[in-house]
Amino acid sequence: MTTQSTSTQSTSTQNTGKQNADHKLVVQQALAELVGTGDVDALGKVLSDDFVHHRPDATSRTKAEWLAAVRASPLGDMRVDVLHLLADGDHVVMHSRRHHPGTGAEITGVDIWRFDDGLIAEAWEILEPAASAAAHLVWWEPPRTDPDTLAHIASLVSGTPGQRME
Repeated sequence: MTTQSTSTQSTSTQNTGKQNADHKLVVQQALAELVGTGDVDALGKVLSDDFVHHRPDATSRTKAEWLAAVRASPLGDMRVDVLHLLADGDHVVMHSRRHHPGTGAEITGVDIWRFDDGLIAEAWEILEPAASAAAHLVWWEPPRTDPDTLAHIASLVSGTPGQRME
C-alpha cells in the first residue's frame, strides 16, 4: 500500500508540475503577443467564454467588456517587466511593472488568473501607479495633501526625515 500511495503521489506531483508549467506558458505567450504586437485577440483566445474579471474599480467584468477595455488601452509602446510569475495548480500569479514611454506613466500590478480546462476563467487585478505609491504607505490614514503630510510621506520613502517637497 505504501508503494502505491507514493507512486500515486509522485504522479500527482508530476501532473501538477506540468499543469503549472503549461498555465505559466499560456500567460507568458498571451502577454508576449499582446504587448509585442498589440494583438488583443491572442488574449481573447485563452479566455473562457464565461470569463470573469474582478477588480474593485473595474467597469469591465465579462470577457467582451474586458477585451474592449484592453483594446482601448495604450498598448503601442508599453513595456512590461515581469518580476515574478508563479503557478500553483489552477492559479497563476504575475507581479509586474508596466511602463508607457510615451507618457512616462508606470504602474505596478499583481494579476491572478484561475484556469479551467486549459483556459483562463477568472482574473483578479490590482494596479498601483508608481507616482502615488508613497501615499499608500500610510493607507489607513485619511487622504491629505498638505505640504507637511507630503513631506512626511517623502521622508518615509527616501529615508531622510524632515525633507519638505516643494
